[in-house]
Amino acid sequence: MCGGLCYNCTYMKLERKEGQIEQLLTRGVEEIITLEHLKNALLSGKKLRVKFGIDPTKPDIHLGHTVPLLKLREFQKLGHKAVLIIGDFTAQIGDPSGQSAERKPLTKKEVKMNMRHYLAQAGKVIDVKRAEVRYNSEWLTKLDGQKLTKLLMLISVQQMIERNDFKERIEKGKSLRMQELLYPVFQAYDSVMIKADLEIGGSDQKFNLLTGRTLMERLRMKPQDIITLPLIEGTDGVRKMSKSYDNYVAMNDTPNDMFGKLMRIPDSLINKYFELLTEANPPNNANPYAAKLLLAETIVEMYHSPLLAQKAREEFKRVFSKKETPYDITDLRIRNLCPFGTSPAGGELGIMELLLAANVPSKSEARRLLAQGAVKLNEKTLIDPDTMLILKGGEILKIGKHRFFKIRLIRN
Repeated sequence: MCGGLCYNCTYMKLERKEGQIEQLLTRGVEEIITLEHLKNALLSGKKLRVKFGIDPTKPDIHLGHTVPLLKLREFQKLGHKAVLIIGDFTAQIGDPSGQSAERKPLTKKEVKMNMRHYLAQAGKVIDVKRAEVRYNSEWLTKLDGQKLTKLLMLISVQQMIERNDFKERIEKGKSLRMQELLYPVFQAYDSVMIKADLEIGGSDQKFNLLTGRTLMERLRMKPQDIITLPLIEGTDGVRKMSKSYDNYVAMNDTPNDMFGKLMRIPDSLINKYFELLTEANPPNNANPYAAKLLLAETIVEMYHSPLLAQKAREEFKRVFSKKETPYDITDLRIRNLCPFGTSPAGGELGIMELLLAANVPSKSEARRLLAQGAVKLNEKTLIDPDTMLILKGGEILKIGKHRFFKIRLIRN
């Protein structure tokens, strides 16, 4: 018995490590700056400080956010130090990356509310106990006028306004605020303060990540390497996953909701979802429906459990293949109805008001759903936005293929 110390065992271990590094640097990766430097650092056995930052601008983390978190987990598995930056300071500014208009700043109270469950959600992906978790208010609130001036002397105005989204807004005469110009500098300063060897981010973050390299170089530090990852389209298959577009899958969705949303994605996204959102590979020669079932079950299992994933699959097939009503259906509580007739048992409500009560994000979206024939009440398709409904309670509202509500009338 060699105890794993012979030449063959050592060679096999090295070969396995090289294979792991190759997958780390290729699967779901858009660009690496600089590839050779990073690859050599990984092969050398050096333990890297790998940074990923997220601003708590919303209370929920969705699957789009898990793309860099999953890459961060890969580095953790190889023994590197994951440094998770919670941008409690920068969230009050708002990242201008990819924005065609000025973002609404958040208050400190709003950011604090959004942060409450962030670590619990991130902990479904990375090992938070082994990670270094930092809040950038720790150092950014200490930047007084003198320190900030010294920092800004290291970055040129030309460098900032050459940025595509800034340039486009300037050319179109749209507002561009000073705090937005400072955002990339603050994100770069995070890298300085935690001495990052590598920063991970979406492809829309490339300018911010490069600013980190620039600032570190000018402070005579080793510049961080960069890995950018593709942005993932939401369930509509067109726009990037975002709560603003109502095309997202939240990590805190129920198993049934998560499964149903994932079954909604277009076939063209199946392979991309497997690559970016799981560690599994898409099945060979499977039809799109079977592949989506496996994808949905895999992701639900990641964030819930194998048992709940299996139950969600069975429920989906029962409801959507056999056209039955879900067992576990959401109550939609309605109060203050306009009374009708002499009966106190119910009342009238406009279809638009009902859809807004069911969390359809806007009246324009409600009209679109109606025009598409995507709204049913007790299996009757509703199209006219001026429809007034006589509700008695117990009706089943169906929006699209996957959202069901049982109407409950609340008496005052």
